Amino acid sequence: MTATSHALIGASLASIITNPIIGIPVAITSHFAADLVPHWDAGTNHRQKSALRLKVEATLDVLLGFALVLILFRTQTLANPVYMFSMVIAAQLPDWLEAPSWMFNFKVPPFSWMDWIGHKLQSRMQLPWGLVTQVVVVGSLVLATVNIDSVGNSLASLFRLS
Repeated sequence: MTATSHALIGASLASIITNPIIGIPVAITSHFAADLVPHWDAGTNHRQKSALRLKVEATLDVLLGFALVLILFRTQTLANPVYMFSMVIAAQLPDWLEAPSWMFNFKVPPFSWMDWIGHKLQSRMQLPWGLVTQVVVVGSLVLATVNIDSVGNSLASLFRLS
């Protein structure tokens, strides 16, 4: 899945699991479970992309995920920003550990192990359906965990002119 999807999953989990001793391992495990869902991400068709394009897409994906977490989970983020950010990173952690291997050809354990595991678990699907599956799965989780009123207030405060 995209880093954005993993970030939103981590934030959703942080809003329902407040104990980091339980939450962080669950967030890490959620990464592997999410990658089993047929999906599209920057790595789909990676052999047809340049290394620069892969790096740019991955960077934009991570930044989009952070931005959406801040917008959608703003009230939860303000309540405990360190825990929320820790859960986002934990949900993305396997990809962070895999990145040196596939982005920089650094084939040394544990990076190469995570790259191997990541390729074994990925269930890739082409656009648009690979993105649709993510929106449905992750969107359902976000809608179940985020306070819709607080999202509206957060968006209003972002665009409010003082």
